[in-house]
Amino acid sequence: MDLATVIGMLAGFGLVTVAIFSGGGAGMFFNIPSLMIVVGGMVSATLIHFSLGRVFQIFSLLKKTILNQLRSEQEVVQRLVDYAAISRRDGALALEQQMAQTNNPFLIKGLQMLIDGQDEDTIQQQLAIDVQYLQERHEDGKKILEFMGGSAPAFGMIGTLIGLIQMLRQLDSPDSIGLGMATALITTFYGAILANLLFLPLAGKLGLRSKKEALQKEMMIEGLLAIARGESPTAVRERMHAFLSAKQREEIKPNV
Repeated sequence: MDLATVIGMLAGFGLVTVAIFSGGGAGMFFNIPSLMIVVGGMVSATLIHFSLGRVFQIFSLLKKTILNQLRSEQEVVQRLVDYAAISRRDGALALEQQMAQTNNPFLIKGLQMLIDGQDEDTIQQQLAIDVQYLQERHEDGKKILEFMGGSAPAFGMIGTLIGLIQMLRQLDSPDSIGLGMATALITTFYGAILANLLFLPLAGKLGLRSKKEALQKEMMIEGLLAIARGESPTAVRERMHAFLSAKQREEIKPNV
């Protein structure tokens, strides 16, 4: 689980909630018509802009982003160096036992291609296609979240305008102007909160995760190709050092 995302969201919404309750009159911050305008309008605009399948796909991407923690680059390099040692010592068929010890479909696919004796070009082309479509899926999800983050404040402003129009019709009752103004502004509040504490941060998180996951897959491709060429664990380690900092490089050595 990505603790930074969970802690950030809980802290953000928690602090806003505490500020609301400490100021008194918390009940006025809950307005069903305002929620209908902001949330309903945002969802409707998103469905108009994107296909239904792409919108539903965002839920699986968010689940993966928040709940599944990626391995560090150092762990990826260490694993590939170990695979190189096994392949060099026992042959490529010995890697079949390693496939059962990983839950990474991309790495399993690469190992299977090594075991099947696929050539370097075939391995690179097939795995590169997987990386390309991974980036495209993540980019689609990022665009949807950014669109939602942009439309939420817009519909908040629309709700505010609706409230102001309704309030101006009651200028003959000065006592209701203050309450009407507060109700009109609450939709802007909803839109700003949803955009800046939910959708835009999640879009940024998805973008960063996509870059990290694509980088790790490129690392796996580089390592698998080196193993396919029959390079020694030392040569694989030196080749993969380009992806690591100087401190991380010192800790990489074959463990098998």
